[in-house]
Amino acid sequence: MTGRGDVIVVGGGVIGASVAYQLAKKGRKVILAEKGDFASGASGSCDTSIFLQSKNAGIHLQLALASAELFKGLKEELGHDIEYHVKGGMILIETAEELKVMEGFVARQKKTGLQVEIIDRREAAKLQRGLAEHLVGSTYSPQDGDVNPIELTLGFAKAARRLGTEILLHREVTGVIFAGGRVEGVETAQGNLFAPVVVNAAGAWAPLVGKLAGLELPIFPRRGQIMITEPVAPYIGQQILSASYIVAKYNADKLKDSKDRAVQLGVGLSLSQTEKGNIFIGGTREFVGYDAANTHEAIGTVLKNALRLVPGLGSMHIIRTMGGLRPYTPDGLPLIGFVDGREGYFMAAGHEGDGIALSPITGKIVADLICDGKSFMDLSALSPNRFKL
Repeated sequence: MTGRGDVIVVGGGVIGASVAYQLAKKGRKVILAEKGDFASGASGSCDTSIFLQSKNAGIHLQLALASAELFKGLKEELGHDIEYHVKGGMILIETAEELKVMEGFVARQKKTGLQVEIIDRREAAKLQRGLAEHLVGSTYSPQDGDVNPIELTLGFAKAARRLGTEILLHREVTGVIFAGGRVEGVETAQGNLFAPVVVNAAGAWAPLVGKLAGLELPIFPRRGQIMITEPVAPYIGQQILSASYIVAKYNADKLKDSKDRAVQLGVGLSLSQTEKGNIFIGGTREFVGYDAANTHEAIGTVLKNALRLVPGLGSMHIIRTMGGLRPYTPDGLPLIGFVDGREGYFMAAGHEGDGIALSPITGKIVADLICDGKSFMDLSALSPNRFKL
């Protein structure tokens, strides 16, 4: 079987689905190829948080703020309930040292445009019950929210299909076709697909897809492990992180030098609650290749940390665990743009734990760059060519 279009998108996670949708909105004939099913990678094994506070000030946070604006009308635009809510969010602070770090972090975020402040423990306890007595305080932003990541992915995909996108599930890309240094399509076991533009939106598997085009992409799988409780009455009123989560996210090199096993595992608290009442308790940040399995050590360490910070969770029953692979990059920013020396080859991957939050704006940016050759903001910091590929 052969197919021909204007753009081939490789990857059926939330980024690939968003890219396909936005390109189809602009009238492009899109073919989306996914080796498994929708949201079968990180998009289907993550929590529900859309945490603006976890983004570094500057372009990272600017992207998140722009994405949050798109989220507001996305349910109606897609014609699909993505279970999006703006609840507010907190980052719990345990020590004076963490407080000092977070004061600087918050000050920089305010300059970028985020509504965020630092509150004391008494104020934090008014927003979230069950907090530990030893906490120094917390950050708070009314702009953080949550979404159902699987429904979000499906919403993008179904809308893209309605606009004419050809969706090929269980279709693994095994090669990239070039002629004279320019992309002509991709190879699959079920036949070749042809288009002058190929978008690598394969998330943690993007470097494997990149190798098919002779690229060494600086994207590395970083495992996260999560526990899920039975459905309970509303308990987590805000999206919750800990300051140690921020440390783990942005200081990967320092974690491996620690003698503390919890630090080595990148353990940091992440809490969110779904519409059905399940509480997601995370998580870890581990470099273990493509092993997404849960481990007793990590789950036990995550649970111990969660109960230390929010003892009120102690009455909840855990019903299952899950693990997923985030696409980590050395500078914490995704790779978005055409690759020099391989005309027509476009990168849209490397969002690490921010793929859900940044998916609406990523799809729009990719479609703008491919169709119009420009976007609404300077994206040079995201160019894949900032790395030696």
